[in-house]
Amino acid sequence: MAAVEAPWGPIQIATTPHGVLAIAIMTPPEQFLADVSRRSGLEPQPGSSRLLDRAVAAIESFLTGEPHAFDGLPLDLADRRPWDRLVFDGVRRLQRGEVTSYGRLARMIGRPGAARAVGGAVGRNPIGLAIPCHRVIAGDGSIGGYGGDWFGSRERLLEIKRELLAREGVVLPARLPD
Repeated sequence: MAAVEAPWGPIQIATTPHGVLAIAIMTPPEQFLADVSRRSGLEPQPGSSRLLDRAVAAIESFLTGEPHAFDGLPLDLADRRPWDRLVFDGVRRLQRGEVTSYGRLARMIGRPGAARAVGGAVGRNPIGLAIPCHRVIAGDGSIGGYGGDWFGSRERLLEIKRELLAREGVVLPARLPD
């Protein structure tokens, strides 16, 4: 487990030998550890590993504007349901500066009409930033929601989402493709 300083506070990171298991914004370390342990059955330990060092470097690069910071970074989604993994794969295909709606994402993954289920999966994303759920917005081009079960007020979480999108050149309300 490690933490990276960000403008809005520390970003917590946990890895397994297979990939990044969790990245969380605005989550106290104790709560982050408890959530990772509950979800995965693992007890993340502080310290360094090659993969954890790569994940830290990727987040630091992302924060400085590197558009491909997470490319090739392995993720460990073994504890996620197949549906969530399908949705996360669709989210990962969104390029920096590109946004889509829950409904468009559902169509993109071959599940038209499943916008609510897509929203549920996006809300369960355990690896924020590397799975860029901030790129999924409301169908009308407005910000929608953000945060899953992270700490902080809804307004603060939406500020972070706006900041992440602004870093990618997205101005809201966004014009979504037809």
